[in-house]
Amino acid sequence: MGIGKQLKISIAGILTVFLFSSCGEKKVIEDSDRNSEAQDVLGYVNPLMGTDSDFSLSNGNTYPAIATPWGMNFWTPMTSKMGDGWTYKYHDKKIRGIKQTHQPSPWINDYAAFSLMAVTGDLKYQEDERESYFSHKAETVRPDYYSVYLADYDVVAEVTPTERAAHFKFTFPEDQSYILLDGFFKGSMIKIIPEERKIIGYCRNNSGGVPENFHNYFVAEFDTDFELTHTWGDKWKLSENSKENQGDHVGAIVGFKTKRGQEVHVKVASSFISPEQAQLNLDREIGADSFKVTKEKATKAWEKELSKIQIEDDNIDNIRTFYSCLYRVLLFPRKMYELDESNEIVHYSPYNGKVLPGYMFTDNGFWDTFRAVFPFFNLMYPEQNGHIMEGLVNTYKESGWLPEWASPGHRDCMIGSNSSPIIADAFLKGIDMGDTEVLLEAMVKNATTSDNRPLSNGNVIRSVGREGIDYYNKLGYVPYDVGINENAARTLEYAYADFTIGQMATKLGKTELANTFYKRSMNYKNLFDSSTKWMRGKNEDGTFQSPFNPLKWGDAFTEGNSIHYTWSVFHDINGLMELMGGKKDFENQLDAVFDMPPDFDDSYYGFTIHEIREMQIMNMGNYAHGNQPIQHMIYLYNYANASYKTQEKIRTVLTKLYSATPDGYCGDEDNGQTSAWYVFSSLGFYPVTPGVDEYVIGSPLFKKASIYLENGNRFEITALDNNKKNVYIKSARLNGAEYDKSFVKYADIQNGGKLQFTMDDQPNKEWASDESSVPYSLSNSN
Repeated sequence: MGIGKQLKISIAGILTVFLFSSCGEKKVIEDSDRNSEAQDVLGYVNPLMGTDSDFSLSNGNTYPAIATPWGMNFWTPMTSKMGDGWTYKYHDKKIRGIKQTHQPSPWINDYAAFSLMAVTGDLKYQEDERESYFSHKAETVRPDYYSVYLADYDVVAEVTPTERAAHFKFTFPEDQSYILLDGFFKGSMIKIIPEERKIIGYCRNNSGGVPENFHNYFVAEFDTDFELTHTWGDKWKLSENSKENQGDHVGAIVGFKTKRGQEVHVKVASSFISPEQAQLNLDREIGADSFKVTKEKATKAWEKELSKIQIEDDNIDNIRTFYSCLYRVLLFPRKMYELDESNEIVHYSPYNGKVLPGYMFTDNGFWDTFRAVFPFFNLMYPEQNGHIMEGLVNTYKESGWLPEWASPGHRDCMIGSNSSPIIADAFLKGIDMGDTEVLLEAMVKNATTSDNRPLSNGNVIRSVGREGIDYYNKLGYVPYDVGINENAARTLEYAYADFTIGQMATKLGKTELANTFYKRSMNYKNLFDSSTKWMRGKNEDGTFQSPFNPLKWGDAFTEGNSIHYTWSVFHDINGLMELMGGKKDFENQLDAVFDMPPDFDDSYYGFTIHEIREMQIMNMGNYAHGNQPIQHMIYLYNYANASYKTQEKIRTVLTKLYSATPDGYCGDEDNGQTSAWYVFSSLGFYPVTPGVDEYVIGSPLFKKASIYLENGNRFEITALDNNKKNVYIKSARLNGAEYDKSFVKYADIQNGGKLQFTMDDQPNKEWASDESSVPYSLSNSN
């Protein structure tokens, strides 16, 4: 997700060993056993992965998120101006502050942000003046801890997070020293309370998707008396010796006479509910804890989640990349709920502005994350994903719609109806997810009407519900010539969403409903052009769009072209294969994507968007791994019994396009999706079709991976003779028995056991070559 979609919006708007013996005996691993075996995996994570990015070229478009898994608040150093979505750019030389951030993407930007900064000597508080030179050589960046030397002030600034709070430590020289709290623009208030050594206030900055009464209330408690207090008001106007200010953009300044090496601690928390709730969050999550104790808790939170997958391999760089990607998968969607004074779960609704009981999560674009992030949660974190599903129930009840892109409320970004596969996959995997009937009702509503969709600044949020649904249900496609952009992409994504509704309805025993949506899921066929063997926009009268260039990005497609989107038939690859003329023609069409040069037509946008440039420079033909529509494509060789080509190309992407470095992604990371691709693929399989019980096998990257499942079982993946050259699967065994399928069942993993591959440097074209060896497709499922 990136500039391609955003441009159009502006124009139109992630122990005991479980062993199966030959007779199938299984042993369950205890948490204490797993913890005793666990590596110090947190040390492998590099939060700077992907931060060498800008508007023109994304190597991730990430910032270092100092947070706990799924935390309500993140903290990050700012090298850019207030309001700049690229808040931390690796090659910048100066830092302006450390801010609380909720930003899921630079294209969506931030909300509810404020920052802390330390200065010494002459008072400098305006953001262009207060910035300090820093070096990555004097910077420590971990998920649980950040430290930087502010060279212009001889100050070391440190922060460690909790879910809704953070603990700062500033180490000062002998000087006149200050700590600044910047409430940012678009509405803020601060109040200094010297007798309590406290600053309270709120910030209201946002980029959309909030009710009128939206506030982020904060409290900051210091362990050192204030020797002076100032504030600033709008236009950076300094108000000396003041204690309170309110306006569009205000801030607080507290001063100290410090000795060299003196530490000043600041404990900060916030709440979307009330100032009292912010204080409650602070007291509950930090209280009297020392900086060391707060950090230890953050470390423990990360180790608990990251160590659920243990990697054994000789290549330390690949291990670092794995855990750096896993860290990204576990950031979003963020918790937007809090615990009241009775420890009851409550949330401020970003949809109706009320404080209500129950879970709420936000900051996610389902167009990205339905593909691998949520399937990964279903595999590894089912309880957490159950809470997220309960949050979707609340979103629907509070807004009348499911969220397709939330930050914090509905945002007009991207296309599709991708809440449906997320819900259906969780339900079909047995996740305890709250009111299933309400969720099905919401899915069906998406698929039947676009009436009364929510508004933003008086305009319909077209990413909610299905744009063009009346055309789609009448004609079987969204027409090219009726003023609805990205019409072919919408048709293909709606068809897959219909399949997932059919799957959920089937399990619920609603046969008639299921049959209706299974039938609609075949609508993808309406856009297949047999003369070119590509998907193509179709006019209302049934003729194909003309002229047609399969290399044209945008237009009928979303952040891609026909060559990328033709493969978006997740549920019926066999049916797509038949349209193309059979297995060999299908295989040749896949080959063509890699064999052609990286040509493109960017005329729809009027300039070369970053997603195009990222495809162009990777030297993999027209394969555009840096954006989501094509990320599953390599796995489709398995459906044509040519799995060796999947194995070869998967290994190439894993080792060529990813690294735990600032330029370590090949495009937008996008809420964990591009990372989840790596996590799944490096383990050796991938969820091509969320909503079915299979993962498609690729080429395992590691010699051994042990997956500790939430149900207490352990699934072990080993790859004998695995190395850089041996990328092909020579043979496989599942729980000791020969295995000749190019997919593995969800139940096989959840039951615990061993999947053992033997690798080779030559392809074994006979492995998984039978008709019964291919993964699921709807058209050959009966």
